[in-house]
Amino acid sequence: MSNATEFIGDLARSLGFLSRLPVPSRYFEGHDGSVSRAVRAFPLAGLLLAIPSALLLWLLLEWQAEPLLAALIAIAVVTLLSGALHEDGLADAADGFGGGRDRDHILSIMKDSRTGSYGVIALILSFSLRATALASLASDAQALPALALLAAAALSRALMVAHWQTLPSARLGGVASGAGRPEASARSFALISAALVCMLLLLSPAGPVALLVALVLASLAAYGITRLADEKIGGHTGDTIGATQQAGEIVFLVALALAV
Repeated sequence: MSNATEFIGDLARSLGFLSRLPVPSRYFEGHDGSVSRAVRAFPLAGLLLAIPSALLLWLLLEWQAEPLLAALIAIAVVTLLSGALHEDGLADAADGFGGGRDRDHILSIMKDSRTGSYGVIALILSFSLRATALASLASDAQALPALALLAAAALSRALMVAHWQTLPSARLGGVASGAGRPEASARSFALISAALVCMLLLLSPAGPVALLVALVLASLAAYGITRLADEKIGGHTGDTIGATQQAGEIVFLVALALAV
């Protein structure tokens, strides 16, 4: 099997893991369910997942739609396509870290399907900050918000791979544990490819300084979630992985909006 064919298979499995998009069953036949190598394609999967929303955002702004409304619609579309996978992780992690007394209590709260006040607040902040940041970018160039949405989708999914690979599983039998810990080479490929995507999309319209600031701050946000998870529960869960994606995307877009 050629490297290109292997990567296409990894990309298909990544899309199946990260979204509600239909993926041909042949990519899963005889597969053990592990995404240890497939995570290298997460940034590209995130990019593809965000293309419909980015295109819609660009069209709405071209049609003189109010920027904040256009941004909210775009975020709603990508959330529906992903099945709110990462938002669910953010809410559960916020409830767990916000209300948990100790490791076992935090993990118990995260496993609870009910959403508490910390989770609700986290979701409100996530949607409002991302939408406001995209709307703010629309004042500089109508194509910039769409490009930023694509770049954030790729980068944030690389950062979640880094979080996933850095820490051991905090809970046996969870979704993240069953999917396997990412290979170090897959993590490096994901991070490098995401950085290249960001440079290709934003280096010219946003400028090198703004892009660098956004990349650094988003990376620090992901590192902060990783340190918190390590200290509080001694590892990662599917919820902390989702929270890392959300934190990276939020901080990247907000930093970009402030720096441009």
